[in-house]
Amino acid sequence: MSHANAALTPRQRLRVTRLVIDHGWPVSRAAEQFNCSWPTAKRWAARYAAMGEAGMTDRSSRPHRVANRTPPQLVRQVVHLRWKQRLGPVAIGAKLAMPASTVHAVLVRCRLNRLHHVDKRTGEVIRRYEHGTPGAMIHVDVKKLGNIPDGGGWRYVGPKEGNRNRAGTPDKPQSSHRNRLIGTSYVHTVIDDHSRVAYAEIHGDETAPTAAAVLKRAVSWFAARGVTVERVLSDNGSAYKSHLWCQRWSKSEPFRGLKTEPL
Repeated sequence: MSHANAALTPRQRLRVTRLVIDHGWPVSRAAEQFNCSWPTAKRWAARYAAMGEAGMTDRSSRPHRVANRTPPQLVRQVVHLRWKQRLGPVAIGAKLAMPASTVHAVLVRCRLNRLHHVDKRTGEVIRRYEHGTPGAMIHVDVKKLGNIPDGGGWRYVGPKEGNRNRAGTPDKPQSSHRNRLIGTSYVHTVIDDHSRVAYAEIHGDETAPTAAAVLKRAVSWFAARGVTVERVLSDNGSAYKSHLWCQRWSKSEPFRGLKTEPL
């Protein structure tokens, strides 16, 4: 792609080269006509004469050969230390007497520059699995998060200020004086396996009626966007093993025909 200050775009290059090659214009006159230097016009004209219109496109600046490229045997040693010992570029460079920047370049080229891209047990690059179409499988789960009073809790601001903040936050349920927590929020999350699009609601419990209601609204939310949910994958939480979850809602709309697959 041409840079912002380029005088000749691929279409302009073709025009200037046709003036020189096809119409016999002097190179200097064609360059003056298109406001570029005569060496530039001459270079594009020579490329047009050799390659035709295909030669007017930009080429990669990457060299065809790299004289000081890291040897394959050394690359394998870098990859081995990264997979087996989880070492960083500095530690690998110290072991192999290589600059850390070179080690990092090798890891980037091998897609091992980030450890979370590598499976911890096998050492292989992680391949994300997914269903082929949206709605083929959705995942449901609940995340528990402790409520924090407005202004900060006692662990951050101290017991005196924390108790004052807790008393000044009446919208969050308070527990006993010994237990300084002020309740727990439950984030019910529904994630589409194919697109990773998430639907979430925050509630004060994780009971079966709440989980079933969240799923009902989530399925309707996906349906409004053209996604038909076919299967639901959940863990073995009590809400997901309840009679309400497994029997009642599966026989009513919009869940009729929906399959559940607990882990």
